[in-house]
Amino acid sequence: MTDNSKSSTQEVLLYEKDPVTRIATITFNRPEQLNAPTIAMRLRYARLLDQANVDDEVKVLVIRGAGRDFGSGADLPELAALMAESPDAALREELSMDDEDVKFPPRRSYRAGATLGQWYADPRSGCRTLQDFKKISIVEVKGYCYGWHFYQAADADLVIASDDALFGHPAFRYVGWGPRMWAWAMMMGIRKFQEMVFTGRPFSAREMYDCNFVNSVVPRADLEAEVSKYASACSRSRPTDAVVMQKAFFQMMKQFQGEYMGSLLSAFLESMGGRVRPDGEDLMLGDDVYDSGLNNAVKINDHLFPPEFRLSKSGRNETD
Repeated sequence: MTDNSKSSTQEVLLYEKDPVTRIATITFNRPEQLNAPTIAMRLRYARLLDQANVDDEVKVLVIRGAGRDFGSGADLPELAALMAESPDAALREELSMDDEDVKFPPRRSYRAGATLGQWYADPRSGCRTLQDFKKISIVEVKGYCYGWHFYQAADADLVIASDDALFGHPAFRYVGWGPRMWAWAMMMGIRKFQEMVFTGRPFSAREMYDCNFVNSVVPRADLEAEVSKYASACSRSRPTDAVVMQKAFFQMMKQFQGEYMGSLLSAFLESMGGRVRPDGEDLMLGDDVYDSGLNNAVKINDHLFPPEFRLSKSGRNETD
């Protein structure tokens, strides 16, 4: 990574800490792109979590998004452009593997997809890294909490949401194969999560509170103050050593429930995604969709569903 790209990534993924309160904050600062993280942002995110894990001046970590939304998921156009160049290009970028002596698996081999899919279950990828964080994490959700950002909400210790927040994953409607369903089913309860999966509809903050997924729901104007209240209380609780021991207990409990096995299973399903055959006119992401415009294709698909089942906020506000 060049110095310029490193500087750019630092601008779109902000990190600050207060040594007095021992509260650190990560902010996704790409509001024009609905805070979609690039690959470089995800890798920096993983490193920042490792850094905060070790830093004795950090006890609580708040994760938030700039602008109107927490985030709408990963930067799909970036991944599509890399895959269009070659699968090797995507792997090289994800794994930060620039050595030209490395020969990547053949394009149509199982390993070609599995190497990338299994990488997303690796803490270094920035996808499930928060699951292994040993201190207290709080995710602040407003607007969209979709896709990759929904992963972070599932992995956090506490989730504080504004009353206009929406939770879900595009894979349940039009993109992807096997995201980390195990973790969401554990956190939401299987009955309500099955409703989200099979209808593809996003859930409101109040619905997620009723599922015990969200800790507190407040008006947007009160969101930062509510998060600050929780973060301050957590920072004044038991000693950090006690917190790390408590987190070890919760992590062992989640592993008994199969959290990491679920991540590995998701990686297997994602690597087999190319075998999925669409039924009729199902929306499947491919070169034709990107060439004609991803946003337009998603909006057209969204209108096949009732307003309250739509993914976009504008679509949900329309009356058919």
